Amino acid sequence: MAEPVVVRKVESKADYNVFFEFPWRIYKDDPNWVPVLKSMRHEMLSKTDNPAWEYLEGAYFVAWRGDQPVGTIAAFINHRHNEHWKTRVGWFGAFESIDDQTVADALLKTAEEYVRAKGYPTLLGPQTFTTHEEVGLLIEGFEQPLMLMPYQHRYYQKLIESATGYNKSMDVKSYYYDWTMVERDGLAERLKKVVDWRMKKGGITIRMATKQTLKDDFTLLKELYNECWDANWGFVPLTERERDGMIKSLGMLVEPEMLHFAYVDGKPVGMVLAVGDMNQVFKYAYPRPSEPEPLTLIKVLWHWKVKNKMNRARVPMLGVVPEHRNKGIDLVLIYHLMVQLRKTYVKAADSGWILETNQDMAGTLISFGMEEYRAYRIFEKAL
Repeated sequence: MAEPVVVRKVESKADYNVFFEFPWRIYKDDPNWVPVLKSMRHEMLSKTDNPAWEYLEGAYFVAWRGDQPVGTIAAFINHRHNEHWKTRVGWFGAFESIDDQTVADALLKTAEEYVRAKGYPTLLGPQTFTTHEEVGLLIEGFEQPLMLMPYQHRYYQKLIESATGYNKSMDVKSYYYDWTMVERDGLAERLKKVVDWRMKKGGITIRMATKQTLKDDFTLLKELYNECWDANWGFVPLTERERDGMIKSLGMLVEPEMLHFAYVDGKPVGMVLAVGDMNQVFKYAYPRPSEPEPLTLIKVLWHWKVKNKMNRARVPMLGVVPEHRNKGIDLVLIYHLMVQLRKTYVKAADSGWILETNQDMAGTLISFGMEEYRAYRIFEKAL
């Protein structure tokens, strides 16, 4: 008989190291999984370095069978989310498990008990840890995962759906795009006519960032970000420290032609941003817990700048302020971005995530010939 599963809270540095390194254990034979840099994972998990932990309250747990770790989970309360949405929910994230329902049940039960003990009647997840980070469980599109988008084993969906009381709360989608899609059947010419008409009718102008303006443009991006996304399901406005951290991270990846702003009557009303998909580089550099990060970074630079392994981009930000939505500004923004990306190394792009309820944005992306190709699910359980 198998030894019983025991879930223990992360209390010591040794416990934390097991929690930290568990993804390398659970995905070691998965050819699709791509590890992030150790420093990136630490910045996400660290309750000191991740600014979200200024308003999160939670704990990390590891499931053990004998002396072997067999799963992990985080349970937490996002106080800003509850204040912003006038609700009382808790969350689980960092969910990893061997393909064993007993292990998954024990992990989820631990998260439920943590949240219930804090006085919250609903559990949502997985989310690690906010809507600005990794959201949902991958349920469709397991090939070539993108940077900072969730990736899990296919069997995770079965484990959660087989646990008692878990139902779908929300699905979010990603859309795929490559140049053949827009160049077929005269679509590019038709799109240009529609965009030109929209710009003339709405008094819309587009400005692309430059090397000279990039610092000021990041400031403008910070100012627009919260306003553009405020009404989205689950969104919580970034704190100043979170926005500064986001800009610091983007500064290493963003090239000027990947950032565009829309204006109406001289006022900025929207933006679109693309970043190169570093997963294509990390796949070859393959960061490991046992490897010094300076050595990993040398391999990253080799595969990125010398071998040119990156040819894909992700569009994580496409937003318009509320009073100017439904005027075609999103269409105009993404058209100008795609025209510029066409001139670079980028051969394909991912736009996500898009709420399943956001049919306007989905329609805009589909009008470009994009196709839905990934889906992520957030589950909910009444406690």
